Amino acid sequence: MDWDKLRIFHAVADAGSLTHAGDKLNLSQSAVSRQIRALEESLNATLFHRHARGLILTEQGELLFDATSSMSKRLDAAAARIRDSEEEVFGELRVTTTFGFGTLWLAPRLPKLYEKYPDLKIDLMLEERVLDLPMREADVAIRMKEPSQADLIRKRLMTIRMQLFVSDAYLKAHDAPITPPDLSQHRLICQNTTAAQVGAGASLVVQLMEHNPASLLTVNNYFGVLQGVLHNLGIGVLPDYVAQEVPDLVHVLPEIESSDVPVYLAYPEELRHSQRIAAFRDFVQEEITASRKQLKLQGKI
Repeated sequence: MDWDKLRIFHAVADAGSLTHAGDKLNLSQSAVSRQIRALEESLNATLFHRHARGLILTEQGELLFDATSSMSKRLDAAAARIRDSEEEVFGELRVTTTFGFGTLWLAPRLPKLYEKYPDLKIDLMLEERVLDLPMREADVAIRMKEPSQADLIRKRLMTIRMQLFVSDAYLKAHDAPITPPDLSQHRLICQNTTAAQVGAGASLVVQLMEHNPASLLTVNNYFGVLQGVLHNLGIGVLPDYVAQEVPDLVHVLPEIESSDVPVYLAYPEELRHSQRIAAFRDFVQEEITASRKQLKLQGKI
């Protein structure tokens, strides 16, 4: 099959419109239409159903789009590897992690990475949904559980636990909880157990609900929980690493915490030799090591 026609077909299938695909390819609508007709004739198959709101792939079109999508991802991966220099780190690196970890731990540290590699471009994708690394939805991921896909390189970075925190100002206005039943006198700020989150966090919230908190605020990510705590709304369920990032937080009821949550870094096998990924991986590991040293000096671990 003609590569140019396949490229045009992929753009049309992705856009769902001849006009939008033409704009992306810098081709006229008529030129795009001619290429699609020629491809359909060469395959002796109809690839699109045409209607007033755009184009819908036929069954044969879906099969071809799956193939061109896979080709596109593979070509992107090949291009990324070709662009990687043996001595320099530059270009785009698409990093995915959870909203909480990305905003509360990773983003505050990125200035150090940019200082070391000023030509690096980070596309930070904060998603509770697990992006498909082999299909190149992202280049590298930091996740709160071990990836299940076999064709990934993975490294366990650290272990975190969910704990209870309040603000200094909150403790000045309220009695500090001494025992778990004291939660009945306070507002609990946490993620809803039905929201996307680590299983250990959800289990801890279920456990806390048994103490009948006086009031409840649920937020769909840990950054929102932290904002509620910092605005003195109550006792928040947060990852333990947040205490190091936000000095005003006070750890309460230390006997209450979640089970261990492993944190993994993963990337596709085909990017094993990527200098950008190596730089990012080493940077994250160095930051974790530095954080642990600081906690040891403070006597917190």
